[in-house]
Amino acid sequence: MRPGPPPAPPQEPERRVATLRRRLAELRGPDVAPRPLDARALAALAANPGCRRRALLDGAGVDKGALAEALGSPAPFGQSQFAFVRGNAFEAKVKGDGGAELMRLLYERLGGGAGEPREVLVPDLTAAGPEGRAARTALALREATGAGGWALLDHPMLALDVAGSPAYLEPDAVAVHPDGTWTVIEIKSFPMLDGSADAAKVGAAARQSAVYVLALERIAELTEGAGVGHRVLLVCPKDFSNLPTASVVDVRKQRAVTRRQLTRLTRLEDIAAALPEGTTFDPGCPRQQLDAAVASVDAAYAPECLAACELAFHCRERAKEAGAVEALGRSVRGELGGLTTVGEVLAAAAGKEGDPADPTVAALRRAAALRAEALEGGAACR
Repeated sequence: MRPGPPPAPPQEPERRVATLRRRLAELRGPDVAPRPLDARALAALAANPGCRRRALLDGAGVDKGALAEALGSPAPFGQSQFAFVRGNAFEAKVKGDGGAELMRLLYERLGGGAGEPREVLVPDLTAAGPEGRAARTALALREATGAGGWALLDHPMLALDVAGSPAYLEPDAVAVHPDGTWTVIEIKSFPMLDGSADAAKVGAAARQSAVYVLALERIAELTEGAGVGHRVLLVCPKDFSNLPTASVVDVRKQRAVTRRQLTRLTRLEDIAAALPEGTTFDPGCPRQQLDAAVASVDAAYAPECLAACELAFHCRERAKEAGAVEALGRSVRGELGGLTTVGEVLAAAAGKEGDPADPTVAALRRAAALRAEALEGGAACR
């Protein structure tokens, strides 16, 4: 018997993906499990697309909290255990009885002209690994859309390409309407008092939900009759009780911003290719080695990072040491033009450096003159 033809070589895209995954595993550490990139982290990453450091660390699945602790700059970041338990208990209550209460709230707020959801399909989304669960979710969404009834997907798994690497996201729930509309449902444990919730927390939930909407749109493009709603159902406790209530949040603006910012992210393979040989972010490595590894990737620190990134305290210290104006905030950085350090700014204001024809330099010198004049006037009045 003649031997069969040799197996076909892997396609170039598949080869590139395999090479990238192997490289990211090397950066993470051979014995370190990847930390999944969730929608909250992805929304924070989209808010600062110029930070190559965060893009690479999140894409590689590096535990930034453990890395920050190994660097000596731990951050009090994340949800408290009490809030975590309370949130899980509230979500279980809302989804009890096959999600009947959840679907009632959905129908009241976003039911449209469809009939009341008396019979709701709740498909089994069990599968092996995140890739398998994402494929099972996509199939369940298509089947539910084709059936033309109400369906509720509990903790579906969605895939979204981020800088050339897949991110797997898990919303609280996704509902399928009889007309083929898909609605993201976010369940939060912060209260709605007199029908409204804390604006900052609602904004964070909207940015998180916008990421889910983007991921769902990829599946909807391949599903006949499907469409992703731009209005998200936010479910929270009512007043000071444990009873659920809901409001509708329009995430079109957040979706557009997130999509644009994710598009701006530099591809991970390009960032990884520029790193020195042997670079690793394994928290078990010596601190000096980790310091050098982190410093080899450019960051875009801003004070807003303190509320969104575990490495923010480390980056802030390095920014202060370098005298970078970014430590003063993005708005200040934008006003200072080509002056990138605090030392350059002070020298320009004092007339020691800088081109007087530069509007930024001229404004700094004018401000310094006004300050000196005010101080002299104050001294004369004493």
